[in-house]
Amino acid sequence: MSTLGGAGRSSGNHSAAMPTVDPDRERFSRMVLPHLADAHTLARWITGSGIDAEDVVQDACLRAYLAIGDIAVASPRNWLLTLVRGCAYAWLRKNRPAAVVAVDDLEQDEYEQIATRELDMNTPETALIAKVSAEHIGTAIFALPAPFREMLVLRDIQGLAYCEIAQVTGVPIGTVMSRLARGRNRVIKAIGRKKP
Repeated sequence: MSTLGGAGRSSGNHSAAMPTVDPDRERFSRMVLPHLADAHTLARWITGSGIDAEDVVQDACLRAYLAIGDIAVASPRNWLLTLVRGCAYAWLRKNRPAAVVAVDDLEQDEYEQIATRELDMNTPETALIAKVSAEHIGTAIFALPAPFREMLVLRDIQGLAYCEIAQVTGVPIGTVMSRLARGRNRVIKAIGRKKP
């Protein structure tokens, strides 16, 4: 009988000696790690460099880890992308201040050129885009001012809805739609000049 009692005590002590899991680490792994590729993609498009994007994502991940225990997040992906966006612009202001362009500094006539056509319509623009290589499109997107580039990346590459983009960027949904249209118009103009 003492053997059974001893075995019971031994297994009880064994389970008490098992290492505990850090809840912040577990939550970080569950909420942040699945979205690292999206975070890196956004940072690369904003900074224009894969190496710089790694620094930005690392900074965003550090901020996420430090806040993870104290925050309730409905959409971990959007929360991480918001952190990445903030870190990317902070990085740009510090390392390449000329790359940060205020939207007010952009051409006024672009406000009048907001496209209202459906994307799946047969238009000269969609026909042109279909003929242009991905490299030309990527070059045209990289040439956009950051406020337009981030909208295109979040919508057309990351697949976020307009309301999610508004949440990530902290701008009204109308501004999201306007910047998307203006960015797309600039891309179309740029690739139109580089016809295959």
